[in-house]
Amino acid sequence: MELMKKRKALSVGKGRRKRDRSRSSPQRLKSPGAFLDALQASGRYTFTRVDAARALGLSDVALKNALWRLARTGRVVSPRRGFYVIVPPEYRVAGSLPAAWFIRDLMDYLKRPYYVALLTAASLHGAAHQAPQEFQVVTDYPLGTIEIGRVRIRFVKKVYLSRTPTVGVKTPTGEMRVSTPEATALDLVRYPERCGGLSNVATVLHELAERLDGGELVRVAEADGEVAYAQRLGYLLDRVGRQEVARALAEWVNARAPRVAPLSPGESITGAQRDARWRVAVNEVVDVEARA
Repeated sequence: MELMKKRKALSVGKGRRKRDRSRSSPQRLKSPGAFLDALQASGRYTFTRVDAARALGLSDVALKNALWRLARTGRVVSPRRGFYVIVPPEYRVAGSLPAAWFIRDLMDYLKRPYYVALLTAASLHGAAHQAPQEFQVVTDYPLGTIEIGRVRIRFVKKVYLSRTPTVGVKTPTGEMRVSTPEATALDLVRYPERCGGLSNVATVLHELAERLDGGELVRVAEADGEVAYAQRLGYLLDRVGRQEVARALAEWVNARAPRVAPLSPGESITGAQRDARWRVAVNEVVDVEARA
């Protein structure tokens, strides 16, 4: 009898310990909404399909339906297949978070180098003559434009992207890479068709010039290796009254004795006036009054 009591007590003790362990063990997140709340609580606003599958433990079909419902109600958007951005209530009308909040995570997901560039970078450096209508990003691979809600991200391909100096700019979710003021200036003349044309580039350069360092302009031009862009940049800086910041660049250009470069590469230079300082054929009228 005594032996039976001991066995019964031992069995009850094991059951109690088993129940205690089950209470303390971590549970999977069963609700997609709880998953989003947990991410936001930790300061994250992006996730991948793999992240969601791991956290929720749903079947492929159930996960697909859950993500579809979240997108339908505006809680998430998907700028690229398998990558999601959480949209807090205050951004539901816009249809997305600002691109600056998630561009780093997106490019990490796509496994592509990048930097924020052109008019977007110029605006971040203080040249805010007009707000850019799209978020412009340079990468090394042709990527299609992203449009989600009111946000448009335009990608520009650049083969030798690693030659371009960048700086880190803080965002509400971390940091993103942005071309330096000098690298931004050179990119503006490299891609004028992405920036509203040469007259608009001149307008932006007039404001951006306050952030330019003459010596750094030369270093950026040397790293770039294509003198024609430096010639065009110098000419435009002169046209908007920023000759002083371009002095070192003019010396660098003249030391290389380059051939005459067209201001607008796609136009004929026949009969075009020559600018002696920069060896530029002025084959396009630049409206410098546009900066007013």
